[in-house]
Amino acid sequence: MRAESAVGGMRMFDGLLGRAAPAAMFTVMAAYAGTALAEGHATTEFPEPSAALSAAFQSVSESWDAGPLAFSKVVFSDGPATGYGKYQPRSSSVFAPEEAIHVYAEPVGFTVEEADGIFSYRIAADFRLINATGQVLAQQDAFAAFSSEGRSARRELPATLAFQFSGLPAGDYALELDFEDEVGGKSATASLPFSISAAE
Repeated sequence: MRAESAVGGMRMFDGLLGRAAPAAMFTVMAAYAGTALAEGHATTEFPEPSAALSAAFQSVSESWDAGPLAFSKVVFSDGPATGYGKYQPRSSSVFAPEEAIHVYAEPVGFTVEEADGIFSYRIAADFRLINATGQVLAQQDAFAAFSSEGRSARRELPATLAFQFSGLPAGDYALELDFEDEVGGKSATASLPFSISAAE
């Protein structure tokens, strides 16, 4: 059995005026941009979130950190997901013998740590295949791993896993998934009952 910037601003200006714009104008712009950067002046401007939205972000972050590791979604899917929320739910939990089993999960509450301006998380997933009497037929620790690094705290994690079990007779089973937060020490288990149909 097995389981398987400034210069950018100039380009925008060029695009708006067309290539017939006087070269002197660009010379002045380049000189201004160079002076501003040399003096440490910020040239980028953009609207910032409202106070209410910023407060909501902060509240979500605090609740996320204080809560347990959990799931907002765990489902069987038709094939692997291609991104966060980009999956097709499977209409049935009955599988043909030898058919690949795909699972899509959205864990929440995992720990996002920050070091030198870089945010990261690390999660490992174990699995157990259990029959109707509770017997463990197959299992594997660290079957899958999920991690991310970036300069913003990322909390959208599309976890997609695939299994293929050989030699399972027709009957009822359960697939148990243990997710381990390797940064914060949190853990959570999801159980998905399914059936294997009789061979045709």
